[in-house]
Amino acid sequence: MSTTAISSEGKATDERVAQVDLKLEVITVPVSNLDRSKAFYEGLGWRLDADFNKGSERAIQFTPPGSQCSIHFGKRGTPGSAQGLFLVVSDIQAARDDLMRRGAGVSEIFHFADAPLPFGGPVSGFAPDRASYGSLATFNDPDGNGWVLQEITTRFPGRVAGDTTYASVGDLAQALRRAEAAHGQHEKRTGQRDADWPSWYAAYMAAEQSGAELPT
Repeated sequence: MSTTAISSEGKATDERVAQVDLKLEVITVPVSNLDRSKAFYEGLGWRLDADFNKGSERAIQFTPPGSQCSIHFGKRGTPGSAQGLFLVVSDIQAARDDLMRRGAGVSEIFHFADAPLPFGGPVSGFAPDRASYGSLATFNDPDGNGWVLQEITTRFPGRVAGDTTYASVGDLAQALRRAEAAHGQHEKRTGQRDADWPSWYAAYMAAEQSGAELPT
C-alpha cells in the first residue's frame, strides 16, 4: 500500500512540474578583460543591459539583437572555454556581412556533408538547396569564446509553439520574401493569379515557424 501511495504522489508531482515554464534567459560566458569584451560586443551592436560593479567585483550583460536570452560576462571560469554558442539567423549571408563590417572575424559559410544534420564533415558553401538548419559560420570573441551562426528558415516540427512571431523587422522581411518566392512558384503551378495571396502568405509563414507542411 505504501508503494502505491508514493507512486500516486510522484505522478501528481510530475504533472505539476510539467506545467512549469523553464525559460532560459541568461547564460554565463567567462572573459579575461571586461573592458575589452564590452568594447567588442558593443561594436557588434549588441544591447548593453547592465555593467555591474561592486568594489573589486564586476560583470557585464549583453543581449544580441532579437534574442530572448542574454549573456552575462564575468571573470569566473576559464576565458575562452565557452564554445558552440549558437546564434540563429534568418539570412546567414546578411548576418555574416554585418558582423564582418563591425570588425568580427567570421569564417566562410559552410555546411556538413549530411546537412542539415551536423555529420559527415564540413563542406564549403551553403547547404544544398539552402536547407534550413544547414548553413553555418563561426567567429570568436577576443578571449576565444566561440559563436556559431546557423541559418534557420523553416523549423523542425514541434520546435515552436504558440502564435507566429518575429524577433525583428529584418526577420519579418526575410519571411515575407521567402513567402513571395514560394507563392510565385505556386502561381506557376496553378497557371493563374491568386487573388487571395495574403492568406497564402500567412499560411506559409505560420507553417515555416511551426514546422508544419508548407503549402504548395
